[in-house]
Amino acid sequence: MREPSVLRAWVSAQLVQMSQPSLINSSQPSTTKLPEQDFSLDLIAGDASPRKYYRVVMGPKATTPARSLIAVDAPSSEKTPEFLHVRRLLEDAFLRVPALIAADAEAGFLLLEDLGDEVLLPVLSDHSAGAWYAMALNMAGLLAAIPSATTGLAAYDASKLQQELDLFRDWFVPKLLGVAWTNELERCFGDLSESLIDNAIRQPQVVVHRDFHSRNLMVVRNGELAVIDFQDAVMGPITYDPVSLLKDCYVHWPRQQQLAWLLDHKRLMTEQGRLEPVDDATFVVWFDLMGMQRHIKVLGIFARLFLRDGKPGYLNDLPLVLAYVLQVTAIYAPSMDSVADFQNLLTQQIVPVCQKQAWYRSVTLT
Repeated sequence: MREPSVLRAWVSAQLVQMSQPSLINSSQPSTTKLPEQDFSLDLIAGDASPRKYYRVVMGPKATTPARSLIAVDAPSSEKTPEFLHVRRLLEDAFLRVPALIAADAEAGFLLLEDLGDEVLLPVLSDHSAGAWYAMALNMAGLLAAIPSATTGLAAYDASKLQQELDLFRDWFVPKLLGVAWTNELERCFGDLSESLIDNAIRQPQVVVHRDFHSRNLMVVRNGELAVIDFQDAVMGPITYDPVSLLKDCYVHWPRQQQLAWLLDHKRLMTEQGRLEPVDDATFVVWFDLMGMQRHIKVLGIFARLFLRDGKPGYLNDLPLVLAYVLQVTAIYAPSMDSVADFQNLLTQQIVPVCQKQAWYRSVTLT
């Protein structure tokens, strides 16, 4: 990563333009710098990516309208052009996103509205969750309503879905657990992958945020929700964002409550013409198997974040994610051979090794 001084120089130039509007439309970049005491860059907690986030705090002599902004330093791997494209797409669809102050897509620098520090997760409670989830699912509905022909987004196709599933095979089982990936595991995992991918592809394909959960929804003034971390958006299965939210890797709700929220969302989308009529049972199957694909992927991602990126905090979330996978295998093993075979391998070869890990704890899902 670059030295913070490189980002600081860029931010300084943007703040000069903000405080001197005559420079905004100038063809010549400003070389004027704000005095050192007029703003500071304070590193703040980021996400699972290599991006770095800084709060730009204005000093007492600053003449910019905002008192704080967010500066982002993203390496070339972190899809800054895609972030800008999707941000505009969502804004045009009336979703609340961070306002864009300035951007240098080639350098990977962004200057954004400061939405504060309050994500949805810590404000959820048994009393408040219904209202918050209604608001969040309405946002998912707005995403799904974006006309597909205008998005310019890639398809969440079979190849991409399989690449994600393979993170379980490549990172979680052999590297985190130290379990050899046998021919039997490969056969069973291949059959399961085929079933899960078929389930995903047969669903209506809509705009999918792809990480739509309680840590990527910000509670902002006036009780609004804003969405962040949307640069990986694709055209994908209609249940993907709802399952990311309702079977959140960081918080669990009873299954009957999940399904009540889900089916209310389905009925509303149907009434609004955003979803062709489909029976509740089919929609629940789509939802459950889509969640299984996502959670198998996440087991691999969280293992990689620990082993490759040195982020051990995600190990604490593995037990809930594993419990989601086990719950769905138990529900569908009686009716799906590929799930039954995978369930046997999980319970006989994978779970016993998980139970010996320092991060393991028993999670009972209701």
